[in-house]
Amino acid sequence: MPMTDLLAIAGPGDADPELVERIASRRPARVTVLVEGGDRDWAFDDSPAGFARRERLATVLDAVERRTDAFVIGLAGDRQQLLGLRFDAVVTGELPLAA
Repeated sequence: MPMTDLLAIAGPGDADPELVERIASRRPARVTVLVEGGDRDWAFDDSPAGFARRERLATVLDAVERRTDAFVIGLAGDRQQLLGLRFDAVVTGELPLAA
């Protein structure tokens, strides 16, 4: 069965290329990208951190759209924003820890 709805949780910024590859390998139709660490007013945060978060989100969204042709939306904040949403799979940008 093909993947439809995918949640991608962005970890450290230097892992974004790996996250995009993990997303593309799932061949999703729809992707929700969550960049954790912001607050619900992230879109209006004019601080350097707020600007950097929006730039990072835009870069990841663009890369996912180019690699997958999926419908992509993005959020910055926390997992509470996802309450009530359902996903077929979740991928993260964090690299697995060695045992």
